[in-house]
Parts: sequence; structure tokens; C-alpha cells
Amino acid sequence: MFKIVEKCTLAPGVHQYEVEAPLVAKGARPGNFVVVRTSETGERIPLTIAGHNRETGTITLVVQEVGKSTMEMGMLEVGDYFKDVAGPLGQATRIEKVGTVVAVAGGIGVAPVLPQIRAHKAIGNHVISIVGARTRDLLVLRDEVEKFSDEVIWATDDGSLGYHGFVSGALEELIGSGQKIDEVIAIGPVRMMQAVADVTRKHNIPTTVSLNAIMVDGTGMCGCCRVTVDGEVKFSCVDGPEFDGHKVDFDELVSRQGFFRDKEQIARERFEADRGGCKCHAK
Repeated sequence: MFKIVEKCTLAPGVHQYEVEAPLVAKGARPGNFVVVRTSETGERIPLTIAGHNRETGTITLVVQEVGKSTMEMGMLEVGDYFKDVAGPLGQATRIEKVGTVVAVAGGIGVAPVLPQIRAHKAIGNHVISIVGARTRDLLVLRDEVEKFSDEVIWATDDGSLGYHGFVSGALEELIGSGQKIDEVIAIGPVRMMQAVADVTRKHNIPTTVSLNAIMVDGTGMCGCCRVTVDGEVKFSCVDGPEFDGHKVDFDELVSRQGFFRDKEQIARERFEADRGGCKCHAK
């Protein structure tokens, strides 16, 4: 059992947890993730480790309520427990002194980007962060991003803050300004990462993406998280989650991500109906 020692709500349906997991905290590195369950019968949910503290033995997880399982997580409070927190899993991010690194994050992708920009800043890279969301109210972790970035470009779909448009457009504009960029990191929705990779491919800028493929066990045994990279089958849980964005078959990934969409919708609707009829969860 893994105790929740802190919780805060970053935006509607987006929660940040500090969880006691000393062994995970001891081995965690940027890019690693954990597989979490809320109960014995709960679904296994992969979550990137957004931060860790080896002294307190805690890790930071950011959860966005999307389906039944993440909505269940959203109901947990300080003092409650996660049944399982397995990790750290996946390959750690390659952090090297390269010059200027641009980190592009869409939506909740800002959480897994944070440990990466922190690490790049620590070794002396010039860090430019481009962070986007539908509206300014959904731009989370703004103070943390600004703390570990040399420059920040905020982008909103509705123009309520910063660049009016998608992060890929803001990146194109930055490149067009003559800014020398040595490496790009992109984390967020699949189509967003694809759009970023399409921009950087034209300018021959090395680009790493973090793939949120469907996972079950997180060890490569189930095969659910397979992706095609440079014509070869890879497993995002053990070979990734980070890959060369110019070599990923994004169309295949999008197709696979939708395999269980109907079942997910049914489970969500049933959960919402049950919660609405239960006085113990009434607001």
C-alpha cells in the first residue's frame, strides 16, 4: 500500500499527488514511469514520474480524469492509499550537454516534461519551454515550468494567453526567428507530437517523443504497447517510452489507441451513474 501524503487540484479533473514510495523514489530518473492500481481489482494505469524526493521517499504523480479508473483516482484524498505503485519502469531520458533544448508540452504532457527540463537546466543546457492547452485555465504547473526554463512560450487554442494556436505553430515561429535549436522534446497528445515531429523534420532537428501507448503490465510481456519505429516493432514500456519522433508510425499508434474506446466510454458512463446515485460521494 502506498500512502497519499499530499494532493492538490491543478485544474478541473487534474490532480497532483505526493505518494510514499521510497524504493521507487530511490531509483527514479527523468523519463521513468510507474504502473498504478487503486484497488485489488483496479485497472493498471501507467503514469510518468513527474518528480521524486529521495530524502522523503516520495514521488509526484499527475492524474487527469479521463476514464473510470482515473476518475476513481480523482476521488482519493490525503491519507488514502494506492494499492500498487510498480516502478520505476521504462528507459530513462538521455540527458546530455547539447546547447539549446526546446521542450514542447501539450496539456497534461507538461507533468512528464518537468523532470526533463529540470535535468537539462542542471547540466547547463539552455532550456526553452513551449507549453500549450485549450485555454489559460488548463495551463498547469506554470510556476514550475518558469523556474526551470530560460524562456517560456505559452500557447492556447483560444488565444487567452500567449501564442494563439497550437504548440507546433509556436515552435515553427520560434525556428523561423532564427533561434538555433539543438534538440526538441515533445510530450502530449499523439497528434500533437506528430505535428511537432513534422515541423522539426523539415529543419533536421533531432526530436524525441514520449509514447503513451496502451499498457497492461509495463514489462513487455502483454505486447499491448507495441509501436512501430523505423519499420520495427518496439514495446513502449521497455524499449521506450521515448523514441525518435521522426521514425514513429503515428497513424498506427492513433489507430491502436482507439481499440477500447467504446468499452472505456461504457465504463465511464456506468461509473458516473453509480457515483451520482451514491450519497457517500455527494458533493
